[in-house]
Amino acid sequence: MRIHTGEKPYQCCYCDKDFSSKGSLIEHMRIHTGEKPYQCCYCDKAFTHNSTLTNHTRVHTGEKPYHCIQCGKACLSNRDLTEHMRIHTGEKPFQCMHCDKAFKNNSTLTKHKRIHTGEKPYQCSQCDKAFTQNIYLLKHMMIHIGHSV
Repeated sequence: MRIHTGEKPYQCCYCDKDFSSKGSLIEHMRIHTGEKPYQCCYCDKAFTHNSTLTNHTRVHTGEKPYHCIQCGKACLSNRDLTEHMRIHTGEKPFQCMHCDKAFKNNSTLTKHKRIHTGEKPYQCSQCDKAFTQNIYLLKHMMIHIGHSV
């Protein structure tokens, strides 16, 4: 009934966000506590949500239950299928607020924004160089392989 009334009597003690059910609050609290009760039976990864574990398990089993109606491509999750469909529709819903570029997914937008902000979150542990993407750091680390103690 709370869905219809909008009532949210359960409040997070960390960030004051409100929830309509105790279960939703408990699930949300894991963001703050770091609790990951859902353990993968194939590897050592653990997750805060059962649905995330379900999607992750498909990496091991090879199950791809979501299929594109246009080309037949199989995907691990509904989110992956939604992102894939943008290839067919041309939709680019993630707009850069610094320029006129738009992107099919948020992660590509995040990487792009670093051009404008100068943010380089991937720091080399061997020297003072930093990079906008992890892949560039990994490529850079190759120069240190022969020089490590």
